[in-house]
Amino acid sequence: MKEKSRPVNLDLQTMRFPVTAIASILHRMTGVITFVAIGILLWLLSVSLSSPEGFQYVSGIAGHFFMKFILWGILTALSYHIVGGIRHLIMDLGYFEELESGTQTAKIAFGATVFLSLLAGILVW
Repeated sequence: MKEKSRPVNLDLQTMRFPVTAIASILHRMTGVITFVAIGILLWLLSVSLSSPEGFQYVSGIAGHFFMKFILWGILTALSYHIVGGIRHLIMDLGYFEELESGTQTAKIAFGATVFLSLLAGILVW
């Protein structure tokens, strides 16, 4: 029997992923980020509604640069996840399933996310 020469160890840093694969991976990552962010946002909401002092505490935290950066990141992840989800729903309806059109919709999703991210940055700061 002839042995096939298969790679033993794939080096992911040398592989080039297509745009559609990157879009899919980012959609999954932003889903996880959004899931974790729900806990942070619910905690902030709980503390802010607990008492007037809690509201002042959350208002003080929200004014710091680091917290603004985290909120901007959460909004960016959420916007990409929503845009990617809409893209997937449209593909589930049977549109833009071909390789070329799928690549174009992935690029459009990236562009829409950049726009929404800039908008979120303006709103947070």
